[in-house]
Amino acid sequence: MQLYFIRHGQSINNANYRNDTYKENPDPFLTGKGLEQAEILAKYLKKNHPVTNDKSWNEQNQHGFGLTHIYCSLMERAAMTAAPTARALGIPFTAWKDIHEEGGIYAREKDENKKGLPGKPRSFFENHIPELNLPDDLDESGWWNRPFESDEERQPRADRVLAELINRHGDREGQPEDRIALVSHGGFFVRFMCSLLKLPWRQGAHDMKSWFLLNNCSISRFDISREWGITVCYLNRTDHLPPHLISD
Repeated sequence: MQLYFIRHGQSINNANYRNDTYKENPDPFLTGKGLEQAEILAKYLKKNHPVTNDKSWNEQNQHGFGLTHIYCSLMERAAMTAAPTARALGIPFTAWKDIHEEGGIYAREKDENKKGLPGKPRSFFENHIPELNLPDDLDESGWWNRPFESDEERQPRADRVLAELINRHGDREGQPEDRIALVSHGGFFVRFMCSLLKLPWRQGAHDMKSWFLLNNCSISRFDISREWGITVCYLNRTDHLPPHLISD
């Protein structure tokens, strides 16, 4: 399996990260820059979709991507980032609840104590992204409807996602390799890296904290197989974006 982890485009929360007067949105939408990033990503992946040399390892995708499946979280910014690529490539496009950002959907005001909120209902996705395959249990009550996700719940969730990816898309003898795009979030990416490499959460050398930085609409690639193990091919590639659209 080739796995491509793509962070969502710039959200309204990202754009106002250093604005002390801004009140965070529980499920932030993409900014104009974020929408433009998503469109450029889609054009890039479509242009480079055909695999032109299937005999080469193609470690930098110099011979194309050949994506076979796209998954996105049910947070608006991830779903709206993934949609242009799914439309451009016309490959299976599925929502995956468990690849949401840490914490889930929750109130951001201090006096609301991180109260869990509903999340977008089924009709939102059907109206805006009709090609997205939705969970059968998603209805008009919203997809989250749970308390704030605790720290203790986060790493096990990433472990489940990795196990399920391998179960669904692990290499099978005589079958072509699956090439998966996972459109998700920066905080979840760090948890996912800890699952892939069995790293302790945020612990670095000399008692320092660690973090894997992802820019908006960046691409990271991992090759996963029983024979060769886990290969980190590249992290946080943004060369498909013009300089004025690189953001965090």
